[in-house]
Amino acid sequence: MSAEMEAAPHITNAGTEPRTPRKLFVNVAVSDLQRAITFFEALGFVFNTQFTDSTATCMIVGADAYFMLLTKERFATYVRKPADDTHFHTSAFFAITSESRHEVDALYAKALDAGGTAAAEPEDHGFMYMRSFHDLDGHHWELFWMDPAAING
Repeated sequence: MSAEMEAAPHITNAGTEPRTPRKLFVNVAVSDLQRAITFFEALGFVFNTQFTDSTATCMIVGADAYFMLLTKERFATYVRKPADDTHFHTSAFFAITSESRHEVDALYAKALDAGGTAAAEPEDHGFMYMRSFHDLDGHHWELFWMDPAAING
């Protein structure tokens, strides 16, 4: 049976808003903290210096979404399994919204200008447009715009 023909999973907690609002912190290992900060500042991201030291920083990506960029040594203190080499393995990718197709292209160009590399060909589905890149540490980022009219809510 093909994926299109398979039944959808059973969901008992359906909705479009969380029952309990939460903040999201994603922790990623970087090989050079200052180099990572410089890269993401070139894309326009800001950092909370209150949560910055020589081993970590807090990059703000949304009202309640943050990326903690941690040196590999600091990252290792939080995990029990070895971290993948993100230049050769992908265990996650990070998708962030843009306000327009133009912003997707502009952020993508900034990422490449700052040393990132293309991760895939652009995808245009009419109601959704995406471009993706690898940052300096090989993490996969996807920039996307979705037409608000295409979202039920």
